[in-house]
Order: sequence, then C-alpha cells, then structure tokens
Amino acid sequence: SRRHKLYREELNLTSPAAPLLLRPEASWLQFHLGISRDGLYPRSSPTVNRLLRDMQHFTTISADYSQDEKALLGACDCSQIVKPSGVHLKLVLRFQDFGKAMFKPMRQKREEETPEDFFYFIDFQRHNAEIAAFHLDRILDFRRVPPTVGRLINVTKEILEVTKNEILQSVFFVSPASNVCFFAKCPYMCKTEYAVCGNPHLLEGSLSAFLPSLNLAPRLSIPNPWIRSYSFDGKEEWEVNPLYCNTVREIYPYSNGNRLLNIIDMAIFDFLIGNMDRHHYEMFTKFGDDGFLLHLDNARGFGRHSHDETSILAPLSQCCIIKRTTLLRLQLLAEPEYRLSDVMRESLLQDHLAPVLTEPHLLALDRRLQLILKAVRKCIGTYGEAKVVANDTVQPEAPASDRVKLTT
Repeated sequence: SRRHKLYREELNLTSPAAPLLLRPEASWLQFHLGISRDGLYPRSSPTVNRLLRDMQHFTTISADYSQDEKALLGACDCSQIVKPSGVHLKLVLRFQDFGKAMFKPMRQKREEETPEDFFYFIDFQRHNAEIAAFHLDRILDFRRVPPTVGRLINVTKEILEVTKNEILQSVFFVSPASNVCFFAKCPYMCKTEYAVCGNPHLLEGSLSAFLPSLNLAPRLSIPNPWIRSYSFDGKEEWEVNPLYCNTVREIYPYSNGNRLLNIIDMAIFDFLIGNMDRHHYEMFTKFGDDGFLLHLDNARGFGRHSHDETSILAPLSQCCIIKRTTLLRLQLLAEPEYRLSDVMRESLLQDHLAPVLTEPHLLALDRRLQLILKAVRKCIGTYGEAKVVANDTVQPEAPASDRVKLTT
C-alpha cells in the first residue's frame, strides 16, 4: 500500500483527471458498432485485427475485480474450497479509448492435461483455451466469441501500480522465489497456495474484449436445456432419456425458429474444445428469439486431448438436426487441403503467445470433427437428409413492391 501511494503521488495521480474524449475510430467502439444479427463482427473484419493489436500493445491504465467477483466480497469461505480451480481469479483491465478487457491469468501449463478424476465444475480455467476458442469460433464462421488475444502482463506495473482497489492491492505478495504473486479475495493465509505468480513480474494471460454495456445492448442469460448436474452424483433428464429432445421441441422458443439449431451449433463448438461447463448461454435481446448465441467463458476447454466427451454432442445426436451452413463448413474442414488442425495451427501462430495449443490438442480437433460428421451421417441414415439438414442458406423473399422495383 505504501509503495502504491508513492507511485500515485509520483505520477500526480491524486489530481483530478482530465476529461477523456471518445475517438470515433477507436477499435473498441468500431467493434461494438459492427455487431449485427449475423455475429459479433463481419467476416474478414479489419476492426477485429486492429482490436487484437490494441489489446496486445496498449498500456493498462487501471485494473479491478470483475463484477461477479465483487459480488462475492465477504462471501468466500475458504473452508469450503475443494481445490484451486481459479474460478474467481480474473481481472478487468482498462486501456485508452475506453477499451476494456477481461484478463485471465495462466493457471495450467499447455502440456498438462486435466486429471481424469476432476469434475468439470472444479476444473482449471485456462488462458490459452480462451485464445484458442476465439480462433476456432472464427474458423467455423460462427463469430460468436469476443475477440481474444494472449499477452504477457507485468503484474506489478500493469495491475498493482494502476489499481485503485485496496483489496486487490492487499492480495499481492512476493513469493520465496522472489516472484510477484496475487490471489483472489479470501483471507491471506488460506489463499496464497492458490495464487498466480509472475516470473518475476511477467505473467501470461488472455485478454477478451468486453461487449457493449447492458444499458446499451441488453442481453439475456438463459439456462442451457442440456445443462449438466453440478453435484457429484446427480443426473439431468437428458443424460438418462434419449428422447429428451422431443420434450425440448415442445417448449418455446425451441419449438420453431433457429434457437434449437443455434444450441446445436454451440454443442458442436463445445465438443470440439472439450467444454462441459456450458450451463447458460447469452444472447442480445435486440435481435429477438432467433438471434445468435454468445459463446462466452471458454476457459474450461482444451483440458484433455486424450478423451472425447461425446455426451457434449447430445443436442445433435438426440435432435438429429444441423444447419446446412454448419455442415458444409465442417465437411470442408475435414478435407485434407483444409484440415481443421492445420487451419487452427496457422491461425494461432498469429498470437503473441504462440504456440497456444500443443500438437495433441490440435490433432484432437481432427478426431472430434470426424465424430461429429459420423453422428450426422447416422442421423441422415435414420431420418433422411431432408429432415436432418436444415437449409439456412435460403434468402428471404423480397416483398412484392421491392420485386417490382427490381424488375423495372
């Protein structure tokens, strides 16, 4: 605290800050303005590439806990902690031009697999999984994961010395190896073993761009119909009833429109990354019931490359329906000249923290892609292509008045 006070006095940070001007060309603003009913950004968006560069290079001007962590203030009981999952160890970093990103620090080395005895709800959160999920989402042409980039953060200069949160300041310490570390909000003595540490100051992490505020772009958080049980021995209905999708189809909005198809897109994405923790999904209210689903919080993906959790594909295998555009993209990425692992490897080389994924994780993508296509072929063999493959490539017919204008 004393060092932080001296630092602020040295930079004259106690004086009133000058008003900041919003630049229309700021990458964060342009990203927000580019959100449409088709996705978070257009294909080949130059704005996204500029936003990734800005998150990687802009100076951090403030750091704080996220809102969900602030809600836990005083409610964190260390005696109840099962293991250091890192669920509540993430920070909001702010940059110039009103930029804001979620920082998730490195908790697990790339070559380490999640132990097979770990339940999905106590798994580590992996920074490289967030980065890889963004690249995969873009390759699949979903464009539903916020732009995410890897960065080496100086935890002293870019977090401790710029935060105004005294609680965050208080959880920094120097380890016996002379590395600067910090941890979540529980009392000091029961949380230092769960800390993350720089080397001695530099720490890898992912930065995910914030979406527009809820005041400007309201979002709904909706339970996933295929939510898993979050107890050690419980089962949900879909896990024991193979006809569960018939029940879902009777419930609005899954009874018509694109919602069920979007759920299956999300299941395919989660199966590829190995994410079993999709208990909720979010969507913008502005785009109505058929709007796209946001694929947020992917840090529990890419934990085990040696295991394919086929239960994640339950929405696809139980409902036996898939978008034509999704199927065509998957079939393309199964071709030798466009192999998914090769495309991902090339895409991830653009990130500052490359290699983001180890080779076994990349090869697992090819294996899982074949399992998805096998599930689709099984559905087609049972119900026929016309019922399984939903044609979402048909453009809506123009109104009669517009057609007259076009013919004249």
